Amino acid sequence: MSRLIGLGLLLAGLLYPFAVYFGMEHFAPWQFGLLLGGLWLARALTGRRKPGSLWMAATAIGFCLVLAVFDSPRLLRWYPVLISGFMLALFGLSLKYGPPMAERLARLREPHLPPAAVRYTRRVTVAWSVFFFCNGLCAALLTLWAPLHWWMLYTGLISYGLIGLMFAIEWLIRQRVRGRT
Repeated sequence: MSRLIGLGLLLAGLLYPFAVYFGMEHFAPWQFGLLLGGLWLARALTGRRKPGSLWMAATAIGFCLVLAVFDSPRLLRWYPVLISGFMLALFGLSLKYGPPMAERLARLREPHLPPAAVRYTRRVTVAWSVFFFCNGLCAALLTLWAPLHWWMLYTGLISYGLIGLMFAIEWLIRQRVRGRT
């Protein structure tokens, strides 16, 4: 059940900018808040307890409650900023409290990383932290000053393209660092 809820949150996150852009004519902001808040609540109640998962869910539920109470279309645009903030916190705090997020992910595949790989994964975690800071900043600036269609274009397409580009560049650099080029 928790995987299904996680998938629902992932799809809601991916489709959110389009749902806001095309759904504003048919749905009120409080309805978005209740639906999204319900998904986060279900995840909090059924998901595994990972470090930070409860505070992330509580923050998201709090945002959804504010959205539902104030029923403001402007508030709808802040959700992608919140998600980038979550990712920044996840990656950034892992640098302080370790191990770095990229190292955790790398150890899923290779449990015994050499010291050079550990240093590399730390730099990758820093790069992702910078990326999520910049992504959140762009989404916030578009939320504050851009037309809705610009916001939707960036948060629904461009940012995902940039994430894919970041993955591709990191993969190419990793291959070179490993000496497989």
